[in-house]
Amino acid sequence: MSGTAWRKSSHSGPEQGDCVEVAELTSGIGIRDSREPGLGHLVLTPEGFADLLARVKQGALKL
Repeated sequence: MSGTAWRKSSHSGPEQGDCVEVAELTSGIGIRDSREPGLGHLVLTPEGFADLLARVKQGALKL
């Protein structure tokens, strides 16, 4: 993923333990752990990513 512009979540920081990065990829939206970027990433469709965000904001998922 050389040259890919990964962005850290605005909710991630030194005090928060959950650090997530996202990137726009040709195959969809990439999601990875910013502390272990070499372990790989998930790819979601834009619709799947929007659904994931909506569920997280609603508190429907236990993270």
